[in-house]
Amino acid sequence: MVRSTAVTREPVRRFRLDVEGVGTQVLEAGPESDSEAALFVHGNPGSRLDWEDLVTRTGAEGIRAIAFDLPGFGESDKPADFPATVPDYAAYIERARPLLGLDRVHLVVHDFGGPIGLTWAGTHAEAVASLTIVNAPPVSGYRWYLLAHVWRTPVAGELLHRTLTRRTFMTVTRRGNPRGLPQAFLDRMWRDYDAGTRRTVIKLYRATDARRASPIPPERFRELDWPVLVVWGMHDVYIPFRFAELHRQAFPAATYVQLADSGHFPMADDPEGLAAAVVPFLRRMHARSTTTGPDTQ
Repeated sequence: MVRSTAVTREPVRRFRLDVEGVGTQVLEAGPESDSEAALFVHGNPGSRLDWEDLVTRTGAEGIRAIAFDLPGFGESDKPADFPATVPDYAAYIERARPLLGLDRVHLVVHDFGGPIGLTWAGTHAEAVASLTIVNAPPVSGYRWYLLAHVWRTPVAGELLHRTLTRRTFMTVTRRGNPRGLPQAFLDRMWRDYDAGTRRTVIKLYRATDARRASPIPPERFRELDWPVLVVWGMHDVYIPFRFAELHRQAFPAATYVQLADSGHFPMADDPEGLAAAVVPFLRRMHARSTTTGPDTQ
């Protein structure tokens, strides 16, 4: 493990973590020594910075909160030979977990972080204390949107990336966000969407079957019966709300919160609404876990 000293003041700590030769950048807040934490997993084309507001707010509640860049995204390493499959990303999370000193996790996922995080969780159920899903595909029954079909098509995906302009990227990313997205959020996504990330996106989409986004079947999650919160920006054009309802196949007792004026990126276009749903849930789940212990979850 190689962990540099933090380079910014509290409440958010920032450092680099080396995970078996593939480095990532980490955000962390709250009690540094706690072995139970909220772990935030971003999607495409996101990064740990998607979660900075929620990591900060969660840490302020006295709960350790962590987000890191998945390989190929944000400011992580982007090795050409990284497999970029859902199971390989799940395995990366598991390799990072002991380096971060985590025994139990309150998992929070968005977009492609859903299949990735759920695949990790389904194979390490003893480490999961609760689950929060934010505009992420269900484990089965999802269908790709038009842009995903392009990425999955040989030659067409590469041609799209070769000809992609900043203006086109901004237009596509803004779709379905009635409040608009902050310019700083868009600028950061464009900055991170470099050649390494474009290569990663194509590999990930071509390796994933939307109909079974996670290899873990829904019935496995029903057996586990975790506390689950589903939060949805209702104007999402990439993962419309009808797919949110499919999460009930795996999590029939989940609590749903709808963000009426938000799109695919609630953390950017409705951070207050998202925090109002997620932070109290994490507070309750953390209190329940520390009071009752893992065996009664």
